Amino acid sequence: MRYSVRSLSGSPRTFSSCLLALLFVLYAPSGSAQQASVASARPSAAQSSAAQLSASSNQADKTAAASTPTRGSDDVKPADAQPDTRYRIGPGDVLEVRVSRAPELSRDGVRVDQRGMIRMPMWDDDVPAACLTEGELAASIARIYLKYKKAPHVDVFVKEFQSQPVAVIGAVHLPAQFKLQRPVRLSELLSFAGGPSDAAGQTVQVIHAGGPSLCEKSAVPEQDTAGFVSYKLSDTLHALPEANPFVRPGDLIQVPNADQVYVLGNVLRPLAISLNEPLTVSRAIAIAGGTAPSTKKDKVRIIRQLPGSAAKQEIRVDLTAIEKNKAPDVALMANDVVDVPVSGAKSILRSLIGTIAPTASQLPIRVIP
Repeated sequence: MRYSVRSLSGSPRTFSSCLLALLFVLYAPSGSAQQASVASARPSAAQSSAAQLSASSNQADKTAAASTPTRGSDDVKPADAQPDTRYRIGPGDVLEVRVSRAPELSRDGVRVDQRGMIRMPMWDDDVPAACLTEGELAASIARIYLKYKKAPHVDVFVKEFQSQPVAVIGAVHLPAQFKLQRPVRLSELLSFAGGPSDAAGQTVQVIHAGGPSLCEKSAVPEQDTAGFVSYKLSDTLHALPEANPFVRPGDLIQVPNADQVYVLGNVLRPLAISLNEPLTVSRAIAIAGGTAPSTKKDKVRIIRQLPGSAAKQEIRVDLTAIEKNKAPDVALMANDVVDVPVSGAKSILRSLIGTIAPTASQLPIRVIP
């Protein structure tokens, strides 16, 4: 033992080498275990990262799928899309065409012909103008004049609007012809005509006298293409969509007079009453001012002409029973005549007075002293 110690103590370098070797042997398994642990942990981190990437990819796919439009969604128009209300040039319109710094290419007072064409200087072919806006026609003419002028600036103005006339006639306050410069609905046009008068009936008639326009020949028009359409006047005035179409060029709008009934005889104001709404015999007599004295209320007659013939029907009405709710109030029909009679004896007396009184008033007046 002593030798060994000496030997070791005597050679410090050998002792240090042995100590390092001993430490290496003791700590090598621990370090290898740590490396193995780290090495085994690294795949777990990679797997975790892969899982995160996979989850992110799935989330991105879901988001993309949710934001990807379905087939046909490109055709869906925005809810707030406004219709094009610009004026479309038509046959009969008078235009002014200005080409900047080129008066020889400009035209003032050029009329669109019935084919929808115009003629321009230094251009042999007809230029289509119908169904275009002022800006669209200006761009078309500018492309034509690129042959003669670099970057020509063209302006087009409608001087006279003649292609879209409509007329309103009948029972309105201000019947007139109108020249449209934008799309106008039926209710708005009636308001320009002053609205229906007191004699107006319950319908408004639209006669498409102009037929389809040049712009409608290439496509099916949205509005009714029938030559004659009738709407309920109250629905049109309330702007209900089914009774308030856009009017078309050449349309004739007519508001017919209401059917009438006639109240004659022993009433305060004999008159004709428009059938703007359902009307009964008692109400018609009330509108005529009521019955005058000596009226035979149980002998009121309604004279009605039968449809499709010259024959007439007589309906007896007891006005006193109607007033006491003991008899139904008869509804009147178009062209009915209500005859309110007067008592026979009193009628003769009144006739005599009516005949004698004017004669007596014409006699000379003498003073008896």
